[in-house]
Amino acid sequence: MNHLIRKIWDVPENEHTPEAIFQNRKAHRREFLKLMGYGLGIAGFADLLSGCEQATQEEIEKAGAVEPLPEALQGIYPAPRNEAFKYGRPETKEIEAVEFTNFYEFTGPTSKESWKYVGKFETSPWSVTIEGECAKPRTLDIDDLYKEMKFEERAYRHRCVETWAMCVPWTGFPLASLLKLVEPKPTAKFVSFETFDKPKQAPYMESSGTGTWPWPYTEGLSIEEAMNDLTFIATGLYGKPLLKQNGAPIRLVVPWKYGFKSGKSIVKIKLTSEQPATFWNTVNPTEYGFVANVNPDVSHPRWSQRTEWMLGTEKRYDTKIYNGYGEYVAELYNS
Repeated sequence: MNHLIRKIWDVPENEHTPEAIFQNRKAHRREFLKLMGYGLGIAGFADLLSGCEQATQEEIEKAGAVEPLPEALQGIYPAPRNEAFKYGRPETKEIEAVEFTNFYEFTGPTSKESWKYVGKFETSPWSVTIEGECAKPRTLDIDDLYKEMKFEERAYRHRCVETWAMCVPWTGFPLASLLKLVEPKPTAKFVSFETFDKPKQAPYMESSGTGTWPWPYTEGLSIEEAMNDLTFIATGLYGKPLLKQNGAPIRLVVPWKYGFKSGKSIVKIKLTSEQPATFWNTVNPTEYGFVANVNPDVSHPRWSQRTEWMLGTEKRYDTKIYNGYGEYVAELYNS
């Protein structure tokens, strides 16, 4: 599927693809791609052209499938739905959320089709280390997490800095419940998240090296943000374990922030006394701040954030401050 998105190379308004061509994308797919190609260069244009033949959901899921859970743990999915959380709009179709993904280690910033490149990515065995300013640092494998945590499903809205959005049901548990296991010290002011470092299994990570991109991918939150009940560790999506392209086997979900804050395929969580460096804030600090809360009144330097459009339907909504989760998080920023 092809969607109009805000890219790193975002073109000026007067060079945008005509709306009529975009809206009638099935009839004008080739014309749309041709126009888009002028701003993408050969590599990006070729990648878009490769998506002209739409894959089936079965093909996409097969490409990103992970090892089956042990039989004793398979009953976790689907987890009970926490009815406290509502989308306030229609749920995104599953095929949209598993086909259209940002996963820079596999595709860089030029493609949303990471499902095509995750085949060599090994997600089992997997462990997560929690260390730093805490009394009881631990390393847990995925089975440990399944056994020790209480799992639930939450219906969350997701908002990308590129202005696309989706509504999806994550399975997992609050990050706070995991951090409490290691007993954070009073000196813990921030929490950093580090993703995998396997360049031989991630094509763009291998081809780009460390000269331009500060691999591995890192993100961070204040300790107050990390302990907020909304902040979620996800291991599943749509009532099933995460696919590789969606961040298997464990990822962060911070629904009031732009999506790049929600690191995928996490291997290390570290409590720190100082604000940690993060991937996009390091690459381009003038455009991607550390806090990165969804805010319609704060534009990206190259585009407005006042509206967003939904994967699949392309229906446009007004952007809400904190992505509509102000009742949970506004007090974090009022002082």
